[in-house]
Amino acid sequence: MRSEGPSRSAGPAASTSFAGSDWLSARMDMPPPGALGWLRALARGLPIALAAYGGLIVMLVVRLVERPLFGLSRPWTPYITQAVCRFALWVMGIRLTVRGTPMTQPGAIVANHSSWLDIFSLNAVSRVYFVSKDDVAAWPGIGWLARATGTVFIARKGTEAKAQQEVFETRLRAGHRLLFFPEGTSTDSLRILPFKSTLFAAFYGPSLEHLMHVQPVTVIYRAPADRDPRFFGWWGDMGFGPHLLAVLAAPAGGEAEVVLHPEVPVSAFEGRKALSAHCERVIRASHPFAAARRIEG
Repeated sequence: MRSEGPSRSAGPAASTSFAGSDWLSARMDMPPPGALGWLRALARGLPIALAAYGGLIVMLVVRLVERPLFGLSRPWTPYITQAVCRFALWVMGIRLTVRGTPMTQPGAIVANHSSWLDIFSLNAVSRVYFVSKDDVAAWPGIGWLARATGTVFIARKGTEAKAQQEVFETRLRAGHRLLFFPEGTSTDSLRILPFKSTLFAAFYGPSLEHLMHVQPVTVIYRAPADRDPRFFGWWGDMGFGPHLLAVLAAPAGGEAEVVLHPEVPVSAFEGRKALSAHCERVIRASHPFAAARRIEG
């Protein structure tokens, strides 16, 4: 993991255009891996799986001590998740570059969403708890890991908004740093969608808005030189298995850049819409591929 100064230019991939409303249905060619690709996939997939489930076992054992002592708070186990995610990126040959300073105040993080790889990239940088759609809880293997690491699952139904806000407030008061994806879905990694301000309402609960800070975070992926610029993106109806295989089988050389912007106090904004607009503006402006694009729905 490297920590560097100002962000670099987008590079050659930025000139490739996938603009317009058709980006969601635009397919990315993922040819079957050859013999060497399969060897890479096995050589990477096995140690990542062992690290993930081995880390889960260690986490559950540590949690037996952590929970009676600290209750809902988790001062130890997030370090295990962070170590596993850093290891996974290293094994996949994805270089991690970090710019900026992690937040120090109590609060939450909001980031753009490009891929399932965001779980590894963001966990590797900050000890966070993701807020995810409830259907992820049912994914084989992934859902179990997500539950064990403290992910908050939400149903996008107006009737459950009040109950979900109470969950958010409970977790935030416990000192958990929740991570929200305000776009509501993942993209092809070359754009940022308009933010949905609904989730920001959790920051304006009674007694919270004067304590809470929010840190915008930009995640930028650069594909290996011989791959589609959207290579790390995971969007639309793309299958998880084929995309995972393609990433594991690819030559090393990709990069995940995480830009940590200055945290802002929630009380400095009139309401959720103003705070959402600020975070979207900051994240979009620092994303080299998305900054020049018009806002797309």
